[in-house]
Amino acid sequence: MLKEISLLAPAKINLFLEVTGKRPDGYHELATLFAKVSLFDRITLQAAPADKEDLHLEITGPLAPNLPADDNNLVLRAVRAFQTHFNLPLKARIHLEKHIPMGAGLGGGSSDAGTVLRMLCKLFDKNPLELLPCAAKLGADVPLFLYPDTFLKAEGIGEKLTPIPAGKNLPWVVLVYPDTAVPTKGVFARLTLPSPADTLTTLSNLGRLIQYVTVGQPSQNWQPLLFNRLEEAVLPYVCSVRDVKQDFSALGSIPLMSGSGSTVFALATDRKHAEDLAGNIKKKGRKVFVVQFGGTKDEDNGNSDSLDGGRAPQSVC
Repeated sequence: MLKEISLLAPAKINLFLEVTGKRPDGYHELATLFAKVSLFDRITLQAAPADKEDLHLEITGPLAPNLPADDNNLVLRAVRAFQTHFNLPLKARIHLEKHIPMGAGLGGGSSDAGTVLRMLCKLFDKNPLELLPCAAKLGADVPLFLYPDTFLKAEGIGEKLTPIPAGKNLPWVVLVYPDTAVPTKGVFARLTLPSPADTLTTLSNLGRLIQYVTVGQPSQNWQPLLFNRLEEAVLPYVCSVRDVKQDFSALGSIPLMSGSGSTVFALATDRKHAEDLAGNIKKKGRKVFVVQFGGTKDEDNGNSDSLDGGRAPQSVC
C-alpha cells in the first residue's frame, strides 16, 4: 500500500554571500545568509517499501519541458540516497510540478531534492537531519531544505547551517528572472578571491544583517548590508543580469543578485510597494514575481506544507 504526501518546495535567495576561501578539493568556502521565499515547486510522492527499487518521476508545470525526468534528476538521486542510507528499497511515484526557474540562483533543484528527502523521512518516521551528509553530496544547497526555517546562515561549502529567528514585519521581495541561465561552474572559475581584509569587513556586515533580521529592523536598514561577491564574476559577462540591476537602481531600489545568478531581487516595504516596483521593472523576456519571506512548516496532518502566514506567491508577469 503506497503512502502519499504532498509538500511545497520553496525557492531561496541569498541576502548575503561572501567567498572566504578555496579548499584543496576545488570547492569554495562560503559565508551566506539564505532566505526561503514564497515561490514554490509542488511535489506529491507515493511510496512504500519494496523488494527492489521501482521509481517513477513525472514532471508537469510551465517549466517541465526544460527538465528531463531521467536518472540524473536530483529528485530521483535524492530518493536513491535515502534508500542507500536506510537500506530501504522503495516503490515510489513522484509528481513534480515545476515553477522555479532553473539556473536562476533560486535553488529550485536543491529544494526539490531536499523536500523529497523530508517527505520520505515523514513517511517512514526518520530524522531528516540524519541525512545532512547525504544531502551535501547531492549538492551544496540541498541541506538547506532539510530545515523548515525561513532564514539560515551557512558556512563551509554551504552545509554548516544555523537557523536564524526572524522578527515581525518582514519586507516583501520582487524577484526578476531575466530568462537567462548562468552556469555556476563558470562563475566560480572567473572569480578572484577577496583579500583577508576585505573578507573581515564583509563578514562584520553579515553579523549586523543577521541582527537586523532577528530583531525585525526595517528593510531600509537591511539594504546597505546586502552583498554578493559572485556579482563580480557575473555582471561584467551577462548583460541581461546587469540590465536588471541597472533598472532596479534607476527605480530607487538597492538590488542584489541571488547566488550565482541569474535572478536579481529587491526588497519592498509592503505589498503595494512591491507590486508597483514589479510593474515598473517588467520587460519582455523577464519573469517577475512578487513574493514574501517564508519557509515551509508542516501542517498537523503531515500531508502538506504551507507558507508562514498562509500567503501564496504572486506572479506579476
